[in-house]
Amino acid sequence: MPACKNCGAEKAAKILEFCGTCLKQMPEAAAAVSAAAHRRSRAPFPGAPPQTPGGVSCQACANNCRLGPGERGFCGLRLNRDGRLYHLAGTARKGLASWYRDPLPTNCVADWVCPAGSAAGYPRYSYRPGIEYGFYNLAVFLGGCSFDCLFCQNRHYHQMATLLGPVVTPEELAAAVREDTACICFFGGDPSPQISFALKASRLAQEKARGRILRICWETNGNINPRFLPPVAELALNSGGCVKFDLKAYDDVLHRALTGVTNRQTLANFAALARHISRRPEPPFLVASTLLVPGYVNAAEVGAIARFIAGLNPEIPYSLLAFHPQHLMADLPTTARAEAEACLEAALGAGLTRVRIGNVHLLR
Repeated sequence: MPACKNCGAEKAAKILEFCGTCLKQMPEAAAAVSAAAHRRSRAPFPGAPPQTPGGVSCQACANNCRLGPGERGFCGLRLNRDGRLYHLAGTARKGLASWYRDPLPTNCVADWVCPAGSAAGYPRYSYRPGIEYGFYNLAVFLGGCSFDCLFCQNRHYHQMATLLGPVVTPEELAAAVREDTACICFFGGDPSPQISFALKASRLAQEKARGRILRICWETNGNINPRFLPPVAELALNSGGCVKFDLKAYDDVLHRALTGVTNRQTLANFAALARHISRRPEPPFLVASTLLVPGYVNAAEVGAIARFIAGLNPEIPYSLLAFHPQHLMADLPTTARAEAEACLEAALGAGLTRVRIGNVHLLR
């Protein structure tokens, strides 16, 4: 793991050349190195959300790509075909997805506060007055993403988008719901480029499970087109599910370097959803998490995220996740225990009341 090209004092991922502190202090250099990194990571799709003058507008997610003739969207699921926007997947008719039945409790970032893994929500939203042993989560992996995290832990979403398979219908997904399915969680990749598909499948599944508990949950980077926030919120609120935002970073320069995309809409969406918390305080409707990327997402960054969350509602649960080397940042180490504890202190010091460290087995 090389030293930072600027300060020499901190370690840096080879793909970014600079440490997180220096990236934030040198936005022009950060933009140049991150652009090159995301071009390499995102191929054959655009390295940044395209904004071709006069192109066709896509508003499937908050990237709002503008596609020139023959150009693919950032997610790879949209195409300008003969001057019209063509959806390769992610509509109310077809999606790029796979799923599996995950016995409860799962390793979900919200399991410590949700009806599946705790006493929260019983009996209205949970089958057990504790962990829902004997029931399953239908984990739906969506093959597309509106971010390009250089440390992505689920990179096979990109292969799904490249190969455009498997393509399924909302009806096929809803048919996978059984009597012992207590919840559905959409993740990936990310739900944001395929939100229309996920919403349709969720409604069909709810109809099939009418009269019993079936929670709808979303695990997302938060880069959702704001017009889809109301139905996302309603499905989670009414079913006892939750919306889990993975807040990658607070500083926008750092966020762009790590993900290739601004975090402005993610933060705005999180704030908008926080207004619904009073409608159903328990089980928690909105949950946040942050991956502690060594050399980049440290106690200072976590403190900034935590102050943002606490300013909305200090009781929003917040999970700090230990990092495991993946994708183009595989040369980084796992998170140090001392750093995770410093991040925990920073989050609590910012005023949050429900904070935990997850993936503790990865700490060094």
